Amino acid sequence: MKIVFVGGGNMATALIGGLIRGGHAPGAIHVVEVDAGQRAALASRFGVGVAPAPDARLHGADATVLAVKPQQLRAACEQCRPCIDHGFVLSIAAGIGTQALASWCGRDSVVRAMPNTPALIGAGISGVYARAGVGAGERELATRILEVSGTVVWFDDESMLDAVTAVSGSGPAYVFYFIEALQTAAERMGMNPAQARQFSVATFAGASRLAQESAEPVALLRERVTSKGGTTAAALASLQAAGVDRQFIEAVFAALERSRELSRTFGASS
Repeated sequence: MKIVFVGGGNMATALIGGLIRGGHAPGAIHVVEVDAGQRAALASRFGVGVAPAPDARLHGADATVLAVKPQQLRAACEQCRPCIDHGFVLSIAAGIGTQALASWCGRDSVVRAMPNTPALIGAGISGVYARAGVGAGERELATRILEVSGTVVWFDDESMLDAVTAVSGSGPAYVFYFIEALQTAAERMGMNPAQARQFSVATFAGASRLAQESAEPVALLRERVTSKGGTTAAALASLQAAGVDRQFIEAVFAALERSRELSRTFGASS
């Protein structure tokens, strides 16, 4: 199976590394990356083929993975279009719909995915949508490419990928934001920075693992930590009085709207 990556940044690196660890031959992976330093790093670390621009080495690829920023996607597709003559196109760029991608690439076999940064340690989750022209075998290969970075969830409605972008694509930043706040509070209470980080990160990691492994609703898990009149109840009452839950939900919807704006701004197919 020949796989081409257009863009060799962090997400592409995570996918390439996962594929090779899973047994995919480095010689069957080719990366188009404009940055010379990154090209050299990928070639040295993984033994994959690299090039500064699309060329004949894209011919015959079973999957062409578009791993560039939304603002760069149209130009990348148009540069690659003469060289894509086989397989399907898999985009991991936020906001840009498959109709535009199909038009720019000149192929109807387009898959769109939204992974997130925990993919860098194999703990990510990707929402995925495929156009009607994508065959069962191509869907299977798309799953194989993405699952090296974590869980893969397919959607029949492409518009749901904007929600995926807002919830899980941007979501790690929300978690880091709250870890930062908890760490700051710990330091103000007298912990040194190392202790504050250790307790804050471990608390989020442990609570997330408990939620993941429990079949019970998250609300019930929260209630079990919250004794009436206790310390947790006092903290939650302060959060509720400040409207943190409402403000947080509004923030996620702001990310949703931005995903839609990216599509409107950069995703016009003509």
